Amino acid sequence: MQLIQIDKARYRKHLNRVIAGCAAGLALGSLAISQTLIALFPDESGSHFHWNLTGVVITSLAIAWLLNKYRRHPFMTEVVYVWELKQALNKITRKMPKLKAAGREGNADALLAIHYSYAGSRLLWQLDDNTITMDDLAIKQTELDSVAAKYNVTLNADEYDANILKQF
Repeated sequence: MQLIQIDKARYRKHLNRVIAGCAAGLALGSLAISQTLIALFPDESGSHFHWNLTGVVITSLAIAWLLNKYRRHPFMTEVVYVWELKQALNKITRKMPKLKAAGREGNADALLAIHYSYAGSRLLWQLDDNTITMDDLAIKQTELDSVAAKYNVTLNADEYDANILKQF
């Protein structure tokens, strides 16, 4: 997955609309479904937990289906890109201890994966205005650059391929 610069204002605007739409859809849909089920199948004991739960589950599945159906819509471009980038970075993070160990020994693929992780994290943190941890990231990037220089490895995030994680 290539790292691309995206329009922060457009991303935030679309993300907020998607979140608000999902929240409103979940509230209204689950309420409508559960109230319909309660009206059709009343319970003498007054407990309608199972109908409420059914309404939430059905509405959640419907929202997930809609999000998946419209994931290629131009409105969703930035939101889906960030979601997929977070998944890619999470895969790297789960293997980070092994990557760091291999990187200290000069493994170019490990160093590239770590570099990609740092570059992707920097992009995400800038989009979310999470600049507090940028200093720590800069320190880690400097350490990575020194290890890469020690082993004469050139790091370019554009060369990263998720398949290199299979060896770790």
